[in-house]
Amino acid sequence: MVSARLLVLSLFSASLVGSQPTESSQQVSSPPAHPAGEPSLSIDNLSFPWSRLRLPKYIIPLHYHLLLHPNLTSLSFTGSVQIQIDVQNNTNWVVLHSKGLQISKATILDQNLTHLSEQVVLPVLHNPSHEQIGIFSPRVLSSGQKYFLYIEFGAELAEGFYGFYKSTYRTSTGETRTLASTHFEPTSARMAFPCFDEPSFKANFSVRIRRRPEYISLSNMPVVSVAYVGDLLEDQFAPSVQMSTYLVAFVICDFKSVTGTTSSGVQVSIYAAPEKWQQTHYALEVAVKMLDFYEEFFNIRYPLPKQDLIAIPDFQSGAMENWGLTTYRETSLLYDPLTSSVSDKLWVTMVIGHELAHQWFGNLVTMEWWNDIWLNEGFARYMEYISVEATYPDLKVEEYLLHTCFAAVGHDSLNSSRPISSPAENPTQIKEMFDTVSYDKGACVLHMLRHFLTDEVFQRGIVRYLRKYSYKNAHNQDLWDSLANVRTQITLTVSKDCGCMLISVDCLLQYLFAGEHLNLTAMMNTWTLQKGIPLVTVTRKGARLLLRQDRFLKTVLPSDPHFLWHIPLTYKTDSSSTIHRHLMTSPTDSIHIGEEASWVKVNSDMTGYYMVHYEDGGWDVMTKLLSENHTALSYKDRTHLIHNAFQLVTAGHLPLNKALDLIGYLLLETHTVPLLQGLGYLEAFYHLVEKRDESVLTHNLGVRTQDTAYILRFFRAIIDQQTWSDSGTVSERRLRTEVLSLACHLDDPPCVKRARQHFTDWLQSNGTLNLPTDVAETVYSVGAQDDHGWASLLHTYKISLSEAQKHKILYALASSKDTSKLEGLLELGLEGKVIRSQDLSTLILMVARNPKGHYLAWDFVKKNWDTLVQKFQLGSFCIRNIIIGTTSQFSSPEELTEVQSFFESIKEQASQLRATQIALDNVLKNVRWVQRNLETLRKWLNEQMQ
Repeated sequence: MVSARLLVLSLFSASLVGSQPTESSQQVSSPPAHPAGEPSLSIDNLSFPWSRLRLPKYIIPLHYHLLLHPNLTSLSFTGSVQIQIDVQNNTNWVVLHSKGLQISKATILDQNLTHLSEQVVLPVLHNPSHEQIGIFSPRVLSSGQKYFLYIEFGAELAEGFYGFYKSTYRTSTGETRTLASTHFEPTSARMAFPCFDEPSFKANFSVRIRRRPEYISLSNMPVVSVAYVGDLLEDQFAPSVQMSTYLVAFVICDFKSVTGTTSSGVQVSIYAAPEKWQQTHYALEVAVKMLDFYEEFFNIRYPLPKQDLIAIPDFQSGAMENWGLTTYRETSLLYDPLTSSVSDKLWVTMVIGHELAHQWFGNLVTMEWWNDIWLNEGFARYMEYISVEATYPDLKVEEYLLHTCFAAVGHDSLNSSRPISSPAENPTQIKEMFDTVSYDKGACVLHMLRHFLTDEVFQRGIVRYLRKYSYKNAHNQDLWDSLANVRTQITLTVSKDCGCMLISVDCLLQYLFAGEHLNLTAMMNTWTLQKGIPLVTVTRKGARLLLRQDRFLKTVLPSDPHFLWHIPLTYKTDSSSTIHRHLMTSPTDSIHIGEEASWVKVNSDMTGYYMVHYEDGGWDVMTKLLSENHTALSYKDRTHLIHNAFQLVTAGHLPLNKALDLIGYLLLETHTVPLLQGLGYLEAFYHLVEKRDESVLTHNLGVRTQDTAYILRFFRAIIDQQTWSDSGTVSERRLRTEVLSLACHLDDPPCVKRARQHFTDWLQSNGTLNLPTDVAETVYSVGAQDDHGWASLLHTYKISLSEAQKHKILYALASSKDTSKLEGLLELGLEGKVIRSQDLSTLILMVARNPKGHYLAWDFVKKNWDTLVQKFQLGSFCIRNIIIGTTSQFSSPEELTEVQSFFESIKEQASQLRATQIALDNVLKNVRWVQRNLETLRKWLNEQMQ
């Protein structure tokens, strides 16, 4: 929160000229040069010279010399910055970003560090609505010349999670300690120092930080000298490589670290609060392995001498890729073998893989503007899977990629989706770009492209891209050009087609796709410049497969335009072990598959980002295949079929009973992924109906007796096979966690009895007994249902030094059926002391999932909306998750009206958010699902009960 004294800066806004945002992404004009001479000007004589959201391009920053002195007692900081600038048009004005900073002095120096004009302290105008300042020079800054802009400033350490902000942690003795940390992405570097805060303005940074001796300071680069300034120490860091402002970082804290070295000599350190130091060792192992892997995979050395990873106690997102100083939420970096489950371990591994991938994708090569943030985030999300599969194969990370794509489909099949590359101008719009589309759809489109091009071509292409645009900015087109221009040696016999063994990508693809003319840019533009996901409808006609593509939508509106994709189809049949390829570029198409094929499965292993619908009895063929010989298909294909079937039900293309019949084969299934996919849909239906006045249906589906409730009866054998331990493979442990959690939630007597006994033993041990980590959350949830258990868990939550354990306990506390306890939890989250503010959005969603807290969470959001926006900022992923999560299981017309009414009451804010339309689309989708399928589900369950 900005203090009252800083708000004085906004008084300057009265002198601003019209400053409406424009859509322009390239500003080549500049404020006019002032006539010769140096009149003595005050702010009252000047008008703000720039009206656009994007900074002018006529001044380029080259090097920042930044000095900061954070005071962790007064919770404020002062500083100065000297920016070397390159002027490209004659002008009297320098326009740059500043937000919430009190500017005490600004001046301009020539290359000899001499004041440019007699007027040493220059006028500074503020445009708070655009977060810009304008500095007026009485003497013209000449085109082609370099100058130094010097500014002194100060501010309070920010409340919240952006800019230069304060964080605290409690020791085991109850002492509260303070640290200061940064989070600048996407537009918050301007909260820490005046700067050109856009990704294309790359520069070098030389940082100095003053601190008290009991603290350490960290920044992107290593410390090169330490000197006393009075009773303070001043750390001087080595100059950085060229980078964007959002990647600058600094932390002042009293943390401890553990250090290792990569095979190429990079020093890797993991920092955490002193009492959590023992939880840093796994992260060090992962980070060293990952950096070694990426250097080999990209064939580009990591360009900095060190990489620090630090666990920040207050952190809104999962992690941030600041170059050389990556910052993490504690749950994303710390691993405690006694309390962290195998899922926690996988999460830590994947987040580290994600952030270290960014050191190349995002840091070394940066998108030109935020509309292409997917070039950073989609690649980093995809590289999580590639890197973890290579370095930790036992974690079976490939089993999770399907679910990343399923999440993307869920979002992309709503009318409120957006293209991967979308316009974004103001900070709220930019924050909203960090969403499922950029991350998950981006990763899945890259996965499709990799399989389309082959692994070798894909890898060579991205290396070419990284090398060509190192320390620069890039667009979509630059990536497609780099991939298309790759030349590769392959083992296929293609010389008769292409004339030589060293072939181009175009020639290779013509070979793979039967000589068709391929244009990679045209193909990929259909995936990145238009929203949505295609539905390929397949009809068998003798020896041919007839194909039709449409946009797959769960909320169809009459105004929806027609879309056309270039779809790299893959398919397999029982008559051949080959995976066949076909590029579909027209609305309709056909493929010859032969009369002998009794079945065909399209989109092999879901390597393609498209839905498939089998018309004219095609789904009956798939159901028969799964029931008679399910291992004829890979586990990925089986999972894909289950996902497609139920998504088609939601969209109205397939009756629900057909999808339910399809998963009847799961009694024979032994693989975790399709089992959990089928179980997940039944669980979703259960959670939907238990929040409605449908007691008979709820009991028939899930809560009755272990012999009659459908889910418990159907999965009885799988439930009974589970042990209450941490033994087995990663897949087996993941299945155990999910199955026992659901069984106990459905009040399965054996499950509840076993969990209660574990909880009693844990309580009686006074916390010295360590529960099996895979079932701890389930045990806690059962124990939280009585007053003594709930109070004991809350006490443990307050004193635990394990964030993994605290997350499990918070989930259990939020599962209580006592609404007064749920209300108290939400208030604790809002207060931000016992339950940190960073966990409030998660807590709200936990309560919303609870049938007893469903409306309670929604009412809490409505009541505290302004406070939530103030805490998390409009457009942030926390606000997005709160809006979408609390409404995600509303399923009646009345609830839809209620949501619409609330959004209308916050119209000014809601109109800026895509999340509000997503939430409405989700509720509308649920309303239609209930209207179409509730009676079918009721009838189908009655038949199963007979």
